[in-house]
Amino acid sequence: KLIFRLIRLMIMQSLLEISKARAIEDVWSIYTNVMENFGFDRIIYGRTLYRSGTNLGDPLDFLVLSNHDPSYIEAFVNQERYLDSPMFHWSFDNEGCASWSLVREMADQGVLTEKELEVVAMNREYDVNAGYTVSFPVVSHRAKSSASLTAKSGLSQDDVDRLWAQHSKELELLNYLVDLKISTLPNFSPNTTLTKRQREVLEWIGDGKTTQDTAIILGLTPATVEKHLRLARESLNVDTTAQAVLKAAFLNQMFLIENLSNRKKAK
Repeated sequence: KLIFRLIRLMIMQSLLEISKARAIEDVWSIYTNVMENFGFDRIIYGRTLYRSGTNLGDPLDFLVLSNHDPSYIEAFVNQERYLDSPMFHWSFDNEGCASWSLVREMADQGVLTEKELEVVAMNREYDVNAGYTVSFPVVSHRAKSSASLTAKSGLSQDDVDRLWAQHSKELELLNYLVDLKISTLPNFSPNTTLTKRQREVLEWIGDGKTTQDTAIILGLTPATVEKHLRLARESLNVDTTAQAVLKAAFLNQMFLIENLSNRKKAK
């Protein structure tokens, strides 16, 4: 009972710190530390706001956070081997938490494809053998996020399943809060980060001001405002200013408290 009380206190303290966090890297640090205490020392968190049917959108728009070895991320994420992962396929079509025992069951049933078996073998090479996948609830058909939780070396899937059964409520609450919190925080990915001036002009345009209005408010020429709007569109990889305003809003990069605008994405 004492151990369970200590675990709950740790979770409550972590949830409080996460709820107060103002940057994704702070949430990620708290989250990974707590999950390691539960036996999950390697995590991949992925989020997209541009899903369309079975397409997740442009990988450059993804938010991917991980503390795996970089060589594994290169093989699994950057080379898009995750697209052939059995648990990725499960997470795409489902919400909730699933044990990786599903992979073992599918292998026993002989229903894994050749490419899925190749990913399973690759995971084994990187000691990615036991764990859980969390597929988070969404309210938009364009959004999708999930977390792949890899257990510490030496833990079997049966060990992980027993651990999860003991602490399922705490683990689910922690993971769901992390996802919700990340969804509210600015995403300053290297491919889509606006400068201060680009953000300012988009904010005024988003407020319904014209280019001329924005120029007067900011003390710039209309040509300079147009230049910053063009650069903002290029930074966000969109075609129109309306799309730029929408995407910047999706990324929570607009109307920021100033000290938040200089924070960088968690690694």
